[in-house]
Amino acid sequence: MNLLEKLDAAAAARKAMLPDGVGAFGIPIEEVYSATEAKIGERRVLLLGTNNYLGLTFAPECIEAAHQALNHEGTGTTGSRMANGSYYGHRALEQEFADFYQCSAGIVFTTGYQANLGTISGLVGRGDTVLIDGDSHASIYDGCILSGAEIIRFKHNDMADMEKRLRRLGNRTETTLIIVEGIYSMLGDQAPLAEIVRLKNKYNCTLLLDEAHSLGVLGETGQGLVEKTGLLNEVDFITGTFSKSLCSIGGFCVSNHSQLDQLRFVSHPYIFTASPSPATIASTRAALALLKNGDNLRKQLWKNCSQLYERLKTAGYELGPEPGPVIAAILDNPKQALQIWQSLLEHNIYVNLILPPAAPDGKSLVRCSVNAAHTTEQMTYVGDTFAKLYQQILEH
Repeated sequence: MNLLEKLDAAAAARKAMLPDGVGAFGIPIEEVYSATEAKIGERRVLLLGTNNYLGLTFAPECIEAAHQALNHEGTGTTGSRMANGSYYGHRALEQEFADFYQCSAGIVFTTGYQANLGTISGLVGRGDTVLIDGDSHASIYDGCILSGAEIIRFKHNDMADMEKRLRRLGNRTETTLIIVEGIYSMLGDQAPLAEIVRLKNKYNCTLLLDEAHSLGVLGETGQGLVEKTGLLNEVDFITGTFSKSLCSIGGFCVSNHSQLDQLRFVSHPYIFTASPSPATIASTRAALALLKNGDNLRKQLWKNCSQLYERLKTAGYELGPEPGPVIAAILDNPKQALQIWQSLLEHNIYVNLILPPAAPDGKSLVRCSVNAAHTTEQMTYVGDTFAKLYQQILEH
């Protein structure tokens, strides 16, 4: 099989899973009306697949900041941070993230994916070890592969399995980086951070926490799982993305370790990528200010999360272990998931369809992402529609 035939094989596998004419992945959103509504085809749909957790995509403060940056600094930097791509705004945002987390330093990356890719590959290398949760995001896996370090996985949120693997490492734990996530993107469950920190200290490891889906969502000021658990000072490195609660694109890493700044000189994804556009940085700075003072947004978000989670649970769906902005209905096979996804779209509800191998444990997911801009009426309609489809599709 040659290189192109491998792609044909991938296409055939996808076709076997999805009937002809079903474009479940990368479906074009033709017009966006608000944080909760858009146009797909001829349908005006409710958006429940966007990760826009605080609903800030149309926040006037963010839009105005982006306009001002476009007017004064143009459309792009046209260079990497190491060349001509460090503007005032990039440095200001780094300091603002560092201050937000009470850390000594921060680094801004062009994407959230690159934040993990660049941080992990800069921290560890050949001869080192990374111990990662089995349900980690692809950016974590790829950062580990790029680093050349030995990769060891432990079962998702299984602390007994994690400690077993730490014991086997012996004195190699001193050069081991543990990587976990605040909220996992598929099932929406949270890492048992207190127990992870206990093991990290017991075995003298270094800990990186990815707050991509928990930034803005957890904690009194939205720092994420570190704030909810009160363990900020126990985590060595925190990464995250701008593309969820901050309604932009980019990523960051913050730390109190003085060596963080040296990542700029060893991280290829940082060195060789053009820096974020001035408009992107400006809107992110405005969104971060709103996030820090967004207690009302978080309260509304969690009200919506609880409402939808309980409605789907009552309807009979298998869900993740706890409510949150990611609510995934777990289905036994792709056919069931596809039927529900298609039917939801026919009822003007857009969600995400997650099929194996992206879904954990060989299952399939119909995944909702709830945001603070959704109304009680919208949540009621979505929940009632899910319940009706459960009776029509899963009970027959």
